[in-house]
Amino acid sequence: MVRETVLRVRYSEIDAQGHVNNANYLSFFEVGRVEWLRDAGLSYRDLEERGFGFVVVEALVHYHSAAYFDDELLVRTDLAEAGRVSLRFGYEVFRGDERVASGHTRHACVRLPGGRPVRMPEEVRALAADPA
Repeated sequence: MVRETVLRVRYSEIDAQGHVNNANYLSFFEVGRVEWLRDAGLSYRDLEERGFGFVVVEALVHYHSAAYFDDELLVRTDLAEAGRVSLRFGYEVFRGDERVASGHTRHACVRLPGGRPVRMPEEVRALAADPA
């Protein structure tokens, strides 16, 4: 399932050169990920209340072109894989038809509180196999 989320670049997200600061793309990815889970019928809040946390263990961003203040961006997010204790989301960020950035984040499932690795909840693993 690919989830599309629309964002508008805020002035606070640009750097001295006038384009989106590179670190902000990870925040854009996070917005896409949270909305993806919400659309799939899950939420970080509910998972955390059940004692599951997801910590980022890997992040990769490819920058294809610059985005600027007030640009409307489309973040496409998909759950690329879900294993026993980790999952990986893929992202593409577009301004119109132009791809601005792409990348992925990998997350380890941990028990809250404490942060010890734990088996992924079955409903999360099942989402990776669901083509809907």
